[in-house]
Amino acid sequence: MCRTDGTRCEYAPVLDVGPWNEHDDYWNPADRRAQFGSLPQGVPEAQAAYQNGFNGGKDERGRTVRNPAGLDLADGTFWDGLGLKSNSYVDVTFLWTGSSPASGVVTTDGAPLVVRTSADNAAPPAGLAADSAQVPIECSVQGEAVDGTTRWNRIGPGHYVSEAYLRADAAVPSC
Repeated sequence: MCRTDGTRCEYAPVLDVGPWNEHDDYWNPADRRAQFGSLPQGVPEAQAAYQNGFNGGKDERGRTVRNPAGLDLADGTFWDGLGLKSNSYVDVTFLWTGSSPASGVVTTDGAPLVVRTSADNAAPPAGLAADSAQVPIECSVQGEAVDGTTRWNRIGPGHYVSEAYLRADAAVPSC
């Protein structure tokens, strides 16, 4: 997920549902949604209820939606990864809805990994990747050596992580 201005991103696993609806798979096309199939793909029911009075302004349990959130972000993702200070809209891409040549799992033994704007540890940060986060891998480039490898993987536009911290599930093509 990224701030809508694109300045910071966080790659993190989805570990819960909600906060309003437990069965709103809004990332699926309307004809495959578990509930709220009349809403377009990508629009959480809570957002439609809050902004447009969809479902009488109620969530799936009949509670009045007082916040349009389709995701409940963990504190580390909210403050540290995205640098947010108050409720905000974010752009979200779910790994399972896209395609990339490979995907990988971030392995850092618990600490979040700083995602860089180029293949160099001195490059400005573009955000964070949580330990165990699954990330798309677009391609690889040569960069600064980290723990014996000079390969860095591009996981998004201008987002790079050293291969030392990423286990890929398939061969990664060069950029």
